[in-house]
Amino acid sequence: MARPFLKWAGGKRQLMKEIEARLPSDIEECKSYIEPFVGGGAVLFHLLETRTFEEVHISDVNPELILCYRTLKSDAESVIKHLSKLIESYPSEQDKRKESYYTIRQDWNSNVDKIPSLSKTQRAKRTAKTLFLNKTCFNGLFRVNSKGEFNVPIGSYVNPSFPSSESLLEVQSTLQGVTIHEAPFEECENWIDGTSFVYFDPPYRPLSATSHFVSYSKGDFNDEDQKRLAKFFRTLDKTGAKLLLSNSDPKNTNPNDEFFDNLYSKFTIDRVSANRAINSKGLKRGPINELLIRNYP
Repeated sequence: MARPFLKWAGGKRQLMKEIEARLPSDIEECKSYIEPFVGGGAVLFHLLETRTFEEVHISDVNPELILCYRTLKSDAESVIKHLSKLIESYPSEQDKRKESYYTIRQDWNSNVDKIPSLSKTQRAKRTAKTLFLNKTCFNGLFRVNSKGEFNVPIGSYVNPSFPSSESLLEVQSTLQGVTIHEAPFEECENWIDGTSFVYFDPPYRPLSATSHFVSYSKGDFNDEDQKRLAKFFRTLDKTGAKLLLSNSDPKNTNPNDEFFDNLYSKFTIDRVSANRAINSKGLKRGPINELLIRNYP
């Protein structure tokens, strides 16, 4: 069974039972599956393991993420070879690890915006470095600055959880038949009809000024973008497609915040418990609620 190969902030593995319980009752009749904010792909891999679709389209605006998906789909063995070399040469002493980590990070950053011109071998090497940095950086975050440079410091893992060769080959096998797009979410309208099931997992609206996570890509996803997505959701609803969307629940920190309740007032909004903690001073700690919004019963 294929699993997410990257640790991704806001990953959906812990919410999978709640999402599974809210899939369309007639999902077996859906001919296509579309996921415009694919991220770590937890829902994608779950559905490809448990359901069959005639067409599957995934997309994201993050070019590095899309490079990983495309390269693992076409050339996982080369990625495995280069990742194995990075792992084998990673020192056991923390001080020496720092030197190795920051050298790899600097090399990764020196090739930002060069993806279109990379050769097949260079793509495999870059994907391997992305996986390596993701598993050795602080908290396994993927964060870039306005220049697209990876800026997360080294983590303190004694034994980083690198993906195994077998798991990456499983990813390659599962991605066969999946069409991968580097595109903004609006472009998914071209792949959707009345027989589609669409899952939206956009960058979450921050629960406070201090909890804002910047950034998965060069641009932020702000309230205006959330409103634009809600308008697009309403547009797609008219096609007859089955739509499911997840986001943060502002009521965790402000019971009077009706931001999403207003944007999606004509749809079903469920608040489900998520095993995430808000650690900012003065805010609720421990499990919080997240939103699952759908346009079907």
